[in-house]
Amino acid sequence: MHIQTAAVHTLRDFEHGAVVPPVHLASTFELDRATEDGAYAYQRGSNPTRAQLETVLAALDGAEHGFAFASGMAATAASLSTLVVGDEVLLPASVYGGTYRFVDLVLPGRGVTGRFVDDLGALTDEDFTPSTRAVFVETPANPTLRITDLRRIVELAHRHDALVIVDNTFMTPVLQRPLELGVDVVVQSATKYLAGHSDLLAGTITTNDARLAEAFALAQKAQGGVLAPLDSFRLIQAIKTLPLRLERQQANAERIVAHLRTREDVARVHFPGSYSEEEARIHASQASGPGAVLSFELAEGLDRVAFLQALRYPAYAVSLGGVESLICRPATMTHEAMTPEARANAGISDELLRLSAGIEDAADLIADLDQALEAAVL
Repeated sequence: MHIQTAAVHTLRDFEHGAVVPPVHLASTFELDRATEDGAYAYQRGSNPTRAQLETVLAALDGAEHGFAFASGMAATAASLSTLVVGDEVLLPASVYGGTYRFVDLVLPGRGVTGRFVDDLGALTDEDFTPSTRAVFVETPANPTLRITDLRRIVELAHRHDALVIVDNTFMTPVLQRPLELGVDVVVQSATKYLAGHSDLLAGTITTNDARLAEAFALAQKAQGGVLAPLDSFRLIQAIKTLPLRLERQQANAERIVAHLRTREDVARVHFPGSYSEEEARIHASQASGPGAVLSFELAEGLDRVAFLQALRYPAYAVSLGGVESLICRPATMTHEAMTPEARANAGISDELLRLSAGIEDAADLIADLDQALEAAVL
């Protein structure tokens, strides 16, 4: 089944001939009085609407198991919940700021160490220690758009009995399918492309590993960061248009990248594969498109604040993946939890701007960027 069809038809045959699933808001469910059996007992453990969403999530990723959480960070935290005292996780230096904060400030209290690596693509066997139990990957990286070879990381990590966890938020299963490349766990901030309208907070995990699935189900029940039924229903509905939205967003981003690269007042434009021909080849081998996020830096002689103030369409806000274009300054907005030194090591300059292309008309977005660039001349 093509992913667009799966997005629409994974769930079918609802009561009364309804073409959309019902919403079960119950916090508790009656059990059989004699056996105490029941498909559901308490919403935190499971809920029919959330279970339907999790079926959709698994279908989209080609996974055996899917889990829905209250936020992307709740999903990321749960994905790392299998680590125990003495374990180490390797991450890219440019990892999302929220993940950096969790690894830097929370995991040490659990006796778990996070080691940030400047370039995951350069990992070798020598980088692994007996304590290394997981590698956490973003590809493309946020916000540098650097690419990591997932097949290579999987082979390397599994040789050392380490899990590979991939944050697939930027690509979604429409453009990149990490589980099919041997990855153990996929997490996403469903707040972004899956929900797609900047009005819903959610996170997801998918896996084919039954043992890990038990751990993630326990994380839901024990830690309680689960997605509510109404939000689960809304995410089911939003996913139905995910491939269509992302197709338009990606087309817009490609046109914007091509245009900005022609302008002398833009010093650098970053997009998947732009760092090197090798990274371009790797990305083409594991993803079916560049996605809809780019980042860039203005040339010397331009005022960043004036540029941002002159923009009409992209909102100056964190997040990405919505139908409306968004622009942000990662150094102070998405990656502010990192020290200046950590940001420098990750290639995140104070002048770097990240743009998430929406579904607006590309010509209007480009014209807006042009007039803002002209307004930014000192």
